Amino acid sequence: MILVSDLKQNELQDLLGRFSLLVNFVAEEDNIPGSYWGAPEAGIIQNQLYVRADTPVHSALHEACHYICMDCERRETLHTDTGGDYDEENAVCYLQILLSNYLSAVGEKQLCLDMDAWGYTFRLGSASAWFESDAEDAYSWLLNHSLIDSKKIPTWTVCQ
Repeated sequence: MILVSDLKQNELQDLLGRFSLLVNFVAEEDNIPGSYWGAPEAGIIQNQLYVRADTPVHSALHEACHYICMDCERRETLHTDTGGDYDEENAVCYLQILLSNYLSAVGEKQLCLDMDAWGYTFRLGSASAWFESDAEDAYSWLLNHSLIDSKKIPTWTVCQ
């Protein structure tokens, strides 16, 4: 499993900063503010993402993608529980896989393996099978909300 500590310095901040997200590093012995699942899982409070060195990258990307995919009203009051519906959750998973390609130590294949190891569940049995063969609805959701273009490239904007 790829951890935040496996990334190059500032790499996560550089990526997520494009969405006006700030990455806050928490000391190893401290709890993670805004973590729904508890440490070492990432936490989110408004536009602040909280991680530790032992936070899995898939967790950091997942919380960040919830921020990116939610509407402005929810984003303003965001604290720990990201909410959202089934379609948004699928879009979040799809987008986190796409964004993993912008982190040198990760990429789609590794992120899907990490998602499977953590316990994400998909109809086809794996994140990679879902992403490649069963995620048209998530792709369409992201495209319709102008978060990616038709070539699956992020637009570097957040949902309005």
